[in-house]
Amino acid sequence: MEILYEDNHLLVVVKPQNVPTQEDSSKDKDLLTMAKEYIKEKYNKPGNVYVGLVHRLDRPTGGIVVFAKTSKAAARLSDQFRNGEAEKTYFAVVKGNVKQKSAKLVNYLLKDEVNNKVKVVPMLTEGAKRAELDYTVLDSVDNLHLLKVKLFTGRGHQIRVQLANVALPIYGDQKYAENMEKASLNLFAVELKIYHPISKDKLVFRVYPPENLNMWNKFNLEKYLSL
Repeated sequence: MEILYEDNHLLVVVKPQNVPTQEDSSKDKDLLTMAKEYIKEKYNKPGNVYVGLVHRLDRPTGGIVVFAKTSKAAARLSDQFRNGEAEKTYFAVVKGNVKQKSAKLVNYLLKDEVNNKVKVVPMLTEGAKRAELDYTVLDSVDNLHLLKVKLFTGRGHQIRVQLANVALPIYGDQKYAENMEKASLNLFAVELKIYHPISKDKLVFRVYPPENLNMWNKFNLEKYLSL
């Protein structure tokens, strides 16, 4: 588990792709359990260790995850994610023909729990949830495009579904794109901006996607992450 930052209130880590954020039906080792084990071992804490889960990344998505180490921090961080104060930025490599270099996407999403798949539905559909994001095309190579995605809501599979809905499926996403090459999902949470739950200082965390995997190495990521 790669640690980006730690103090008495926060633990900020990088979630590897295909690791669950929290325990799921697969019973595979999850990031929350790893965080608890790390704190228990580092500080030699007896009994159960408190680690607050305040947001999630889908299992195939890698990138920055912040955990709370106290209940007060968890409550305040949860409020930031719920109220849109936490700024979440992703990089995605998509495949297709770009019609707009930048756009705001607003859709209503409904999850099929049986098949673990999300679809875009009319606004008044029972159970539908509003999803909003902005995307900007940073670079293009052949028929692949590096997108910067700013997420304003936190719906499951949101980025994957909304981009696929405008014919820009994420490279490797066989769930939401027909005839897609088999590869790890090219979606990574590269930047997170939050306010420290106690000091109120603004904290900015950035991390690079694993350039040795998939299509990230086709693009000059440093050019766009160092800004």
